[in-house]
Amino acid sequence: MLGACASRLRHLSGRGPGSRLGGVASGDDPPAAELADGVPAVPAVPAVPASAGALIFDRRGRLLILKPTYKSGWTIPGGVMEADGETPWEACRREVREECGLEVSAGRLACVDFRRPGPGRPGGMRFLFDCGAADDASLAGVALQAEEISEYRLAELPAALALLRGPVRRRVDAATRAASFVYLEEGHPVPGVGA
Repeated sequence: MLGACASRLRHLSGRGPGSRLGGVASGDDPPAAELADGVPAVPAVPAVPASAGALIFDRRGRLLILKPTYKSGWTIPGGVMEADGETPWEACRREVREECGLEVSAGRLACVDFRRPGPGRPGGMRFLFDCGAADDASLAGVALQAEEISEYRLAELPAALALLRGPVRRRVDAATRAASFVYLEEGHPVPGVGA
């Protein structure tokens, strides 16, 4: 029955197997296709890279920022989600642990930012969590991942924003100004879309 419906939708839309419409027709997941040997396969779907970052402050309200070794400027703790089914929150916690040796156990989703692909960058979804204030003892134990991070600092928000790279700066600025969750595209609020 489902196969007949998907076939009919493909016929009506003029699209072949694995089209986005096929995924919409059957719910959240695209319909399975069968290989010649009878083994089910999932058709190719658009891949959207995702990453997660953390806002971590000290008790004085200064933001933890990191200087990466592999690109210019400063950033916040965070990185790409693993393709093994890792969630944005799991990626945030793992990246904070890997990059600076801190354990975050609580956070609030502060922002999601969609970036379109461009020359030399894949675009994707950026999840930003506000992990609150870390205590002085935790921050004294920061242990940097030397192959990726050369230094860190705690900076007052205006000074941190001046050091952060453009896309991260816009995301952090919007998230710290908002009273609640904020949705962004290319680091900018979208008119008509609110929390």
